[in-house]
Amino acid sequence: MGSLSLSTISWSSLPSTKALKNIIPKPLSVISLSRLVNVKACTTSAGGNPQPISDRRTINFSGVKLQETVDVKSEKLRLDSWVSSRIHGISRARVQSSIRSGLVSVNGRIINKVSHMVRGGDKVNCTISELQQLRAEPEDIPLDIVYEDDHLLVVNKPAHMVVHPAPGNTSGTLVNGILHHCSLPMLSLASEEVHSEAEDASDDEFIAFPRALKDNGGASSGKSEASIRPGIVHRLDKGTSGLLVVAKDEHSHSHLAEQFKNRTIKRVYVSLTCGVPSPISGRVDVPVGRDSNNRIRMAVFDGSTHSQKTRNAASRYRVIEVLAGGGSALVEWKLETGRTHQIRVHAKYMGVPLLGDELYGGTKGMALSLLQPRTPSSFRENLQQLICKLERPCLHALSLGFTHPYTLENMHFSQMPPADFAEILTQLRDIRAEKDKCHFSRTS
Repeated sequence: MGSLSLSTISWSSLPSTKALKNIIPKPLSVISLSRLVNVKACTTSAGGNPQPISDRRTINFSGVKLQETVDVKSEKLRLDSWVSSRIHGISRARVQSSIRSGLVSVNGRIINKVSHMVRGGDKVNCTISELQQLRAEPEDIPLDIVYEDDHLLVVNKPAHMVVHPAPGNTSGTLVNGILHHCSLPMLSLASEEVHSEAEDASDDEFIAFPRALKDNGGASSGKSEASIRPGIVHRLDKGTSGLLVVAKDEHSHSHLAEQFKNRTIKRVYVSLTCGVPSPISGRVDVPVGRDSNNRIRMAVFDGSTHSQKTRNAASRYRVIEVLAGGGSALVEWKLETGRTHQIRVHAKYMGVPLLGDELYGGTKGMALSLLQPRTPSSFRENLQQLICKLERPCLHALSLGFTHPYTLENMHFSQMPPADFAEILTQLRDIRAEKDKCHFSRTS
């Protein structure tokens, strides 16, 4: 990619790309997106105040009932938000589905509007709906396959592609594309809960699914079902581009998942930040967990705010290049853990959210407020147009290294960022070059 000239940067941390081997697609199935999650049982405290549902285990919340009066001290809250807060571990999307199905009433009246406002004293009756079966159909989606053999494949995922199907998003995913690439029939996700990316029950990026999906076509590859259980071993956010490994059989999946668990997988990311991290290199080690005010977002919990629901999260970073006179930076990240949104959360915690990351503060307004004062007037219009076109966080999974599950060979892959990332990086470099040119003209 010529536009992403990195010749002046030392990329000593990056492994060389593994030579491609023969592509031999094999029949496969995809591991079910299921999880065992904690649901809490309805209880009342000694003082008579209702407590969130606790101490009950279920697989998917189906049939869980909530009969409760909203605390009179509560402010007005959305119905879906309030119910979600009373059933620990459930996704808001699942609650919204139950409301739309007519399974929630307030003061005896069925409510099917998820944004209905509840007030102190309202009596809420809710039954969580049964899960609908999801189907993943093969789709002829172009895939950038960096490497493939009998046991795994490495994909360069484009930004805006979701990794696996979820309610409301059952097509156009990486899994749909893999089914077509490997000539598999439609697959069904048996009645297990599948969360959307924004409402994922797991706070880990690696995925170790315990059961396999079953195909509807009855096709047989000549191998036992247990030997053909590939799946997504780890995930990237929808907006993140870059490298991702997919297992083609149960052994590969288990072996790779264990590597993620043991933190022996080598992953390097690059990002563009709003501002420059200080110090310019270091380690961030602060626990993260779901933001209590927004389930889609993760948050840092340190000191007195630490809770049992947080997970340790550690990232190492270094500034590769200061851009636009300090308005931005090209930053390399190495993950020691793999929590959901980890880099994005840590960047926000350091006060330098990722460029284009609206969820974590890297808004277009913030970016322009930092960059425009540092930008020569001749560049400002182009810069504003580029920033306004940003539709995702500037984050790319640059390199990936792991041990091959069968050969035990060390595999290393790297992939340069895509055009949208490259275009902004080039523009930010041009700003500095133009400023240096202007400064030289004034002093000569």
